[in-house]
Amino acid sequence: MPPGPDPEQQPLLSSDRRRLVGLHGDGDIVDCHIRKIHGDDTPVLRLRTQLQAFLASKWGHYFVIVLVSLDISSIFANFLIQLHVCEHTCGDKAEAGFDARPWAQAVEVLAVFSLLFSSLFMLELVGSFFAFGPSYFRSPFHVFDAVVIIAAFVIDLLLRGPLEEAGSLIVVLRLWRVFKIIEEFSAGAADELEDMAQRLSHMQDEMTTLKRENSTLKLRLEGDGNGRIHNL
Repeated sequence: MPPGPDPEQQPLLSSDRRRLVGLHGDGDIVDCHIRKIHGDDTPVLRLRTQLQAFLASKWGHYFVIVLVSLDISSIFANFLIQLHVCEHTCGDKAEAGFDARPWAQAVEVLAVFSLLFSSLFMLELVGSFFAFGPSYFRSPFHVFDAVVIIAAFVIDLLLRGPLEEAGSLIVVLRLWRVFKIIEEFSAGAADELEDMAQRLSHMQDEMTTLKRENSTLKLRLEGDGNGRIHNL
């Protein structure tokens, strides 16, 4: 029996499996463009296939969840730092000896990290389009996610001051992406359980058939007690 595919590189979510099946069934515009320019056997096509496998795999989704979690953590850290600074510098509770410079430097570092995360998400968005083609945006979830990624990137790159603070709220919408992935994890687990139940039922049927054949062979081997085999 030939070895099965590596489960670590298999599509984790049912939506990913359907999208990959669709790609393998019909060539999309990106695939046709690559073949037209580079030919059928090219490293670009192999890179695209590997990228499809990674983005749809267990580790691809875990990578996205980690990025979203770190990005959201940096946003809340920025908010807490500014709240802490305001408590010591704003209004009647202002402290004359409070040094806000280290906190301002921390905010600048977090801003750099925020731009880095936005750039990584933009890279992931471009990679997803390259890997799956225009069919990637057939899902309303992916369209919404792309809007959030582009808006957050523009805000981190161009806006400063109050507009930047208000725009940071857009990035919190990425939490919905984590919830969506977790929801699909649950749906994928349910699909796997259903498949396992079907395979188990099929194996039980095969085992019943084998037991029946085994009993028949025993009767034939026993014969009439004199070593002769009856034809049943």
